[in-house]
Order: sequence, then C-alpha cells, then structure tokens
Amino acid sequence: MTVSPLPRRTAYAVLAALAAVVIVVSTAIFVGVGRSDNSAEPASGHGNEAAPASAGNWIGTWSTAPVAAEPRNVNGFPDMSIRNVVRISVGGEQLRIRLSNHYGTRPLTISHASVALAAAPSDPTAAPNTMRRLRFNSRHSVTIPAGQHVISDAARLSVPDASDVLVTTFSPTPSGAVTYHPHARQISYLARGDHAEDTAGLAYTEQSPYWRYLTAVDVWTTKARGSVVVLGDSITDGITSTTGANHRWPDFLAERLRTERGAPRLGVLNQGISGNRILTDGNSSPPHNPSGLTRFDRDVLAHTGVRAVIIQLGVNDILRTPHETNPNRIVGGLRQMVEQAHARGLRVVGGTLMPFYGHRGFTPQLNGVRQAVNDQIRSGEVFDEVVDFDAALRDPASPLRLLPRYDSGDHLHPSDEGFRAMAKTLNLQHLRGVAAATL
Repeated sequence: MTVSPLPRRTAYAVLAALAAVVIVVSTAIFVGVGRSDNSAEPASGHGNEAAPASAGNWIGTWSTAPVAAEPRNVNGFPDMSIRNVVRISVGGEQLRIRLSNHYGTRPLTISHASVALAAAPSDPTAAPNTMRRLRFNSRHSVTIPAGQHVISDAARLSVPDASDVLVTTFSPTPSGAVTYHPHARQISYLARGDHAEDTAGLAYTEQSPYWRYLTAVDVWTTKARGSVVVLGDSITDGITSTTGANHRWPDFLAERLRTERGAPRLGVLNQGISGNRILTDGNSSPPHNPSGLTRFDRDVLAHTGVRAVIIQLGVNDILRTPHETNPNRIVGGLRQMVEQAHARGLRVVGGTLMPFYGHRGFTPQLNGVRQAVNDQIRSGEVFDEVVDFDAALRDPASPLRLLPRYDSGDHLHPSDEGFRAMAKTLNLQHLRGVAAATL
C-alpha cells in the first residue's frame, strides 16, 4: 500500500475544537416530509453525531444514490408491491428508512410499507417474527411531493451486522416517473397487489435488477459512532461485481470495519453512480446522473451520522465526451468537495485514478491527464489522506494496465478480487479524527 500523508498546518487540539463547534451548530440536513422523531430514544440523528456510541445514536447503515427517472415508465407501479433487498453494514436495535421521489413529476403515495429481515440472502421471504409495518409521522400512509423525500418513523427491529433487509412499498395509484438506482447488482422483487406484509415470498414472482424509491436505511445502535460515505462512479457502484454477492469494494470495506481488531466502528454508505463525473451533470432537470459537485450535499452531507468521506471520482471526466483534458479543472472540483466536507468537520480520504490501458477509450493523451491528476493527489495538497488505488491495482510489469487478476475484462473496472484489493489498500485509521483546517 502506498499512502501520501498530508502535511498538517494546524494543531489537532484546535482542529478538534473547531470540528466540535461545527457539529454542534449544524442544522438538521437529513430532512423530508416525514421524520422519525417519535421514537423513545433521542432521534435527532441527522447529520454529524457527537454522542458516544455507548449512549446509542442513529447512523447510516446502507444507502444508494438516486440516479434518474426510470425510463419507459410514465405511470409508476400502481397496485404493485416493490420489495427492495439491501445488505446493511452495521446492525442495531431500531431501524428507519428514507424513500425518495426526487425524480418524480407528481406526488407519490405509499399506502403500505414494511421492513423485515430476509430469511436467506437475496430471498424475498421474511425471517420469522421480523416483519414490521412502517409508519410516517404515526400514519400508515404517506404522500411524497415531487422532488422530495420522506423518512419513516423508527421501527423496533433487532438487525444483525451484515444482514439482508427487505424494504417493501405498496402504491395504490399511478405516481408518474420512478426514482431509481439502475445498477444495484442485487435482485429485488415485485408482486401484483398489496403484499407489503407478506412474510412468504410466493407473490413476488417478478425479479428486478433495480432499487426503487428506497435511498437510505438508518439504525439506532450502540455498536458504532457514525458512518463513512464513499462517493464514486461505476467502480464504487460495483458495476462488474458478482450480482447478489455484495462484492463491491465498499462492501469489502464494511467487512474490514466490522471484523478487524482496532478498526473504527463505522457504517458504510455507498454513493456510487455509474458514469458519474466530478464536473458535468447528465441531461434533464433535475439532472440525471448529477455530477459529484452537484450531488455532494444530497449524497454526502445529508446522510445520518457521517464522520468521514472517501472520494473516488475523476476517470469519467477524462474518458467520457466531452473529454476533460485539463487536470487542474478535475483537481479543482475535488478541492471544492473537500472544502464542503471540511465546513462540516468531516475528514476526506481521496483515491488515485486507476489505469485503463486496453479499454476502448484509452489514448496516451487521456492517460497523461490521469497521471497528472494522480501526481497532484499524491502531493498531499488535495485530500486529508490518500489511498493509492493506482499503485495497488496496476500491473508492475505494465503499469498502464490493471493487474490481470484484478481486471474484470474490460480493462477499466476491477474484478471481485480487484474490489477486495481496493478495500484492503485503505488505511482504516485514516477514517478517524477530524478534518484539516486548510489545504
């Protein structure tokens, strides 16, 4: 592993004090139509939490980024149940969810929603005695305006670490455009009619490779102090990982944080979007596939209990047209995101860009841009800490390409083994502490 330390310019005591002030005065960011302030425990767990884990706190345990409106679906899913399957990172004693109508064009009514543990990985059947009906501001039904989201009330359900959770929603009426995440690498399920609280999975005869409406799961826990958000593109999204295996590199990171002695106890929130860039949004309004700069507040700062951020972005700015050939513009965008994180007292770890020789988009000029970006990242003047994915995954005999066993075959995206190597490369201790005041 190669890590470039960042020179410190401010005493850590001052940094800690400044970060504490930021956390105390930060207003609740993770808001929507409904909130889960009705639980017996304190439920002010939006944004950055300062409470010790021994006292219990809300943290993010799973998330995905809303990417776009699902194509060729103008009515939504009237009279259908959607059972999303997600693998949480850290368990807890209570659970709440966030549903998004970010790309909706009309109000979305959810008249029935539930949460349960899956009886087996990737299975639509609920484990015995785990089915819970969800409420929103003490009501069973909720209507989410277009462009908004809602947070459920807390459900009392003990969920173990690394468990598959079933989140089911039922919409009785057409709702227009569907907010979704297309590259889930996880099979979810649909059923005709209201089967939101079915414990058996027999009605769920239709499979889906998407996550719909669901964008976050929080837990109330004494096991962890917060979460780390991983902001990235298709490499973070895990587009070439084995479906249903939870072999994205943030999944392997979550495993390390759970199992390694001395590791900080943090939930892991995967905010990867395939094709994502730092500087350029996709089409439409609001933009499909919004840039890292556009979505930083929504996809990083707005999540629960965030303590640290990992950024792995930039290769699509280089490879996708129009190509960004000025490395200073790419690095400037990264610095802007770091500044936003530092304003919230968050530590930022940044990854170097991995090689892509052999990919159809490779040219010597574009590779030169990649190397120039990496040179600036390694200088220690961009991020608080650096994780050198390039050095860890490249072929020592041919440094412009991925090591064959780490290559999925397209010469850009890692294999499952490559994703594991990415997670192994990260120094977990870099996720502790507070952000540097200046860079």
